[in-house]
Amino acid sequence: MILRLPLPLFMKSGFVGIFGKPNAGKSTLLNALVGEKLAIVSPKVQTTRHRIKGILTGTDCQIIFSDTPGIIEPKYRLHEKMMEVVRASLSDADLVLLVVDVADNPVENDEMFKMLSIHCPAVLVVNKVDLVSTERATETTNFFRNKTYISDVVAISALHQKGIDELIEAVKRRLPEGAPYFDSDSLTDLPVKFFVGEIIREKIFFLYEEEIPYQATVVIQEFKDKSSLVKIRADIVVQRETQKGIILGEKGATIKRLGIESRKEIEAFVGKKVFLELFVKVRPKWRENDLYLREYGY
Repeated sequence: MILRLPLPLFMKSGFVGIFGKPNAGKSTLLNALVGEKLAIVSPKVQTTRHRIKGILTGTDCQIIFSDTPGIIEPKYRLHEKMMEVVRASLSDADLVLLVVDVADNPVENDEMFKMLSIHCPAVLVVNKVDLVSTERATETTNFFRNKTYISDVVAISALHQKGIDELIEAVKRRLPEGAPYFDSDSLTDLPVKFFVGEIIREKIFFLYEEEIPYQATVVIQEFKDKSSLVKIRADIVVQRETQKGIILGEKGATIKRLGIESRKEIEAFVGKKVFLELFVKVRPKWRENDLYLREYGY
């Protein structure tokens, strides 16, 4: 029998939004902060499309981190929906983490952050410091220390989990005291099938080149959790027939590989055997269609 101790009535608790340009390492940071892979990652930009909450609960704190889409200039309706997620996450945050790639131009990041409506303390996170010299990392760190909208600056490598403990302490110092929002064993507020769809979408980013990952989405049509296995049926939605042919591959070889790699990771995630069926559907201009976007969870 496992004895679960109740959380204190009051502790450091609050919502922390993670913001920055595409590919700054926000999703890798979320995973490092909570100690689990919740957000999908890939070398390609604009991988994250949704707000993904990860809950870190300690003896003296409960921090609800929110990974958000990279800040971009919208080119179509899906982009607009993604930026609505960013604005909503900013509005309800008790603290924000502004993540920059240390190799990027700090002036451009500074201009972008000044345009955000930040109404709470902000910690500037200089990421990927393992990839540059100490002098370059120090230069970027010092640049942001002088900014009035920044409460603190922490240099990290999210990929190698360097500086994560220091960052968590910086967050805790600036969070209000209050009651915890979730049970002590909660890791996220999203359902399992959401992460199943994200796992499949992540494999698409790695297996397919050019426009396919950006013009495709994954919709879980069936998710049945049985005693011995989980049965999943998913649609991969693309915009053109030619893209459908690319997803399938010659004699279905590529989608078979996609299914195998997705199933292995889903089984590790749910802790059960998985029966996975993948289908490809063509929906012209789905990224511009509000009806489709709502249906697909955007």
